[in-house]
Amino acid sequence: MASVLVPVLYVGIVISSLLLFSHFYRKRSAGKLYQPYFSSHPERDVYVSLLQKTDPPAHEALLKAALVRRAMTDVSRVVRLREDKPALQNLLQKGSIGDDLWNSLLQAEKELEAEIMEVVAEANTFVEGWGTIIFQSAGEMIANEKMRTLYEETPASREQKELKYGKVGAKIDLPLPQPVLMPGPPPPGHPAHTAALAAAAAGSASNSAPGTPAKPPNNLMPPRASSTKAESVVSSDGESHDTPSSKSVSTTSKSLSNNSSHVTHSPRRRVRNGSNP
Repeated sequence: MASVLVPVLYVGIVISSLLLFSHFYRKRSAGKLYQPYFSSHPERDVYVSLLQKTDPPAHEALLKAALVRRAMTDVSRVVRLREDKPALQNLLQKGSIGDDLWNSLLQAEKELEAEIMEVVAEANTFVEGWGTIIFQSAGEMIANEKMRTLYEETPASREQKELKYGKVGAKIDLPLPQPVLMPGPPPPGHPAHTAALAAAAAGSASNSAPGTPAKPPNNLMPPRASSTKAESVVSSDGESHDTPSSKSVSTTSKSLSNNSSHVTHSPRRRVRNGSNP
């Protein structure tokens, strides 16, 4: 009997001690203040101060601008939490960081969720439905500010790189392009317009004169008609060389003569065939 009570009593003492330790640890942790993950929220403080201002009250456009600036800060913090949380979780599993930093990150997430809901509610008080697109507009404005910052810092970074690496090439100042003006026809009543009309009339009169052959515009004469007669060329050695036209004529005459001989001899063959059946 004593051998059974000893292990049961041991297990009960261990479980009770663990429960007491966890109770006091949670009670102590609940009252402990963690260091905030984000130091402060100045844009929210500015918006609240403008909203509480009554003498004179702040203009509606100023309140909207302050609210958009507050939403921009919230968007940047959301992006930072999304980037930091996986890395901190990995370091926590390896034991590289303590629970304080992880708990401060979780607390910052809860505060940011409440902040986003508050911004959406404030935006809907100005314009109904603005809370659904205010964070999208804030993200576009953040991207615009980044691009503008890079553009403004380009000359300074260029000077630093030139001091570090030296100039790669000389700067060339190109002249500005000049506009090209195309000359148009002279206006009516101008002396040049009158001279152009007179020249056109003289040209039309010369073209319409009787007995004058029409001259082609490119000063080229039309090709002559090719002769169908057989031509032969006599060389310096006294031999004649037939041109392609003469060769074609002689070939045609030979074919005609062969056909005629065939026609004349065909009756004889028929007679002979008839006599000798």
